[in-house]
Amino acid sequence: MGKLYLMITIVDRKVGRKYMELYKESGQNVMFSSLGAGTAASDILDYMGLEATEKVVFFSMQEESSWLLVKKQLQKKMKIDAPGGGIAFLVPFSSIGGKKALQFLLESQNYQKEEESTLKDTVHELIIVIANQGNIELIMDAARGAGAYGGTVIHARGTGMELAEKFMGVSIAAEKEMIFIVTKKDQKNGIMKAIMENAGMDTKAKSIVFSLPVTDTAGLRLIED
Repeated sequence: MGKLYLMITIVDRKVGRKYMELYKESGQNVMFSSLGAGTAASDILDYMGLEATEKVVFFSMQEESSWLLVKKQLQKKMKIDAPGGGIAFLVPFSSIGGKKALQFLLESQNYQKEEESTLKDTVHELIIVIANQGNIELIMDAARGAGAYGGTVIHARGTGMELAEKFMGVSIAAEKEMIFIVTKKDQKNGIMKAIMENAGMDTKAKSIVFSLPVTDTAGLRLIED
């Protein structure tokens, strides 16, 4: 098995179910979805007689080999390369918080863990926490206690929870909250560890924690100074 990536897919909401079905057919059952909106200017939409488009955003884990197969299906079956067809892209994982989280995301597939991968010369990392609803304060208290300045929350919904429950032996709510925390790279491990210990898979929050490399930032300098 190859390296792991976070695959993000953004498409019109009206075709979201077709994409979800395609991913499930490809064996990608555990996904997280959230609603979004297109950013076309309202005057352009008015001129063309169009309505603002609602988007659906899918988050899932992929390996290099499975991505190549999914990419072909997206191009052939969904015509994603056509104008307005949407976009799917990969972001490399730098670390995943614990064996349980990895098993949950991979649905118990056999995977040989590699060493943590980071982009060279990066100063910051993006920590993403996926947790059951109603546990934001629990998670952020743990994160702040380890040096995090704050986070951003979006509402999401998980799919494939039934299979995950069977594998993990715990009840997992479909309604999720995703917390995004940008932090210095040297603080990342401490923050992830604090979240895992205080709001991890063994708690009511059932938090899944992982991090992605950030190549540059704006807006954090004064806080950190």
